[in-house]
Amino acid sequence: MIDHAIASFLLQHSQMQTSLKGIAIKTTCRKSASRRPLRVKAQAVATVQKLNTKRSEEIFKEAQTLLPGGVNSPVRAFKSVGGQPIIFDRVKDAYCWDVDGNKYIDYVGSWGPAIVGHANDEVNTVLKAQIEKGTSFGAPCELENVLAKMVIERVPSVEMVRFVSSGTEACLSVLRLMRAFTKREKIIKFVGCYHGHADSFLVKAGSGVITLGLPDSPGVPANVAAATLTATYNDLEAVKELFAANKGEIAGVILEPVVGNAGFITPTKEFLQGLREVTQAEGALLCFDEVMTGFRISKGCAQEYFGIIPDLTTMGKVIGGGMPVGAYGGRKDVMMMVAPAGPMYQAGTLSGNPLAMSAGIKTLEILARPGAYEHLQKVTKMLVDGLLEAGRDAGHDICGSNISGMFGFFFCKGPVNNFEEALASDTAKFGRFHRGMLEEGVYLAPSQFEAGFTSLAHKEEDIKATIEAAKRVMKRI
Repeated sequence: MIDHAIASFLLQHSQMQTSLKGIAIKTTCRKSASRRPLRVKAQAVATVQKLNTKRSEEIFKEAQTLLPGGVNSPVRAFKSVGGQPIIFDRVKDAYCWDVDGNKYIDYVGSWGPAIVGHANDEVNTVLKAQIEKGTSFGAPCELENVLAKMVIERVPSVEMVRFVSSGTEACLSVLRLMRAFTKREKIIKFVGCYHGHADSFLVKAGSGVITLGLPDSPGVPANVAAATLTATYNDLEAVKELFAANKGEIAGVILEPVVGNAGFITPTKEFLQGLREVTQAEGALLCFDEVMTGFRISKGCAQEYFGIIPDLTTMGKVIGGGMPVGAYGGRKDVMMMVAPAGPMYQAGTLSGNPLAMSAGIKTLEILARPGAYEHLQKVTKMLVDGLLEAGRDAGHDICGSNISGMFGFFFCKGPVNNFEEALASDTAKFGRFHRGMLEEGVYLAPSQFEAGFTSLAHKEEDIKATIEAAKRVMKRI
């Protein structure tokens, strides 16, 4: 349900657009070439009035009787931005269409995997060819070797890799591996960082946990929670204090090298370097959760971008090219602990699935072509700069940034260096902005606490259209 504040806003907005309707019609009648920009703007106003979500509402209403909360992943429910979710029908390149026929410029990209664009023709071709051979083997296939070699070649920390079916599975497996290798039980994670929904990670977690305002999840055993130590992101001294207070008990540290699940928050290089040094000194393992940043912010992931090499890395999203996939890898001596090479057990029926391997191989191949990451940086920086300028020109406190094809912004003065500072942003304003952009044909992540993504399919004209839409919305929120 839309809360009273948002409902009031929508009512006022509707009345304002109705009052402008006559102006829009009058402007479109003018034939002078010099008036074309005005004509486009007037047509855009008329388009805002015509956003029809009737079919989406019907489908979501039924879904609420079939699925918990009407969704299969919490953030999709639009709880923090008001209104009901848009039900997708199809996607292509940088765009998505809902079941009511509305088209949007998409900056979610299936939460990151669609880095070469939705339904990329080259990726689709290899998928179709693989379908003819079979969609699941439950046995080894050569495609696993091909993708493994590509990952090992590109990611500095990875000497061996194990494929799984999701980012959550990768992170819960690497947690078990850290404990098995070090023979210690405690881990350190950072407040607001999300590493999937395994018990040990649902302590001061990010992503949908923040979005829904949930406390630490019910169902997590107290002894599991007690073994998870938390620190503030970008605060190296807090980490050192935890090591001092738990001498010889900490198996490792896991973090998002760039936070994407509490909004977009970048680390200082000193912070990452300090973590590398303290874990080595304490005999603990350092794991970068690159499910989101992996192959997105650079060819060799965040660890290549920052020049900091962890012991272990988790991956997902991009390496599946849109198919369900995850992976973890790292130093050979550590990875040899994994069954059947070693005693730490982990298995999966769909691990190394040939469809996911095929899509991942083609996606990484496309990303290796000249100019790919330069394009991502160019369009994403153009987008973020435009959003910040639009917000400040309209009198809003706003901050944000990007690295390659990953970005984010907060409605506060900033800068935002950790989750606590992210909480100070104006989430109600973000909700109004999100709804306004939706009406303008722009699909953003339905939460202040999620990063945004661009793709190779986003063109400069898409970015310019988005910025113009943002200028209009910033003025009316």
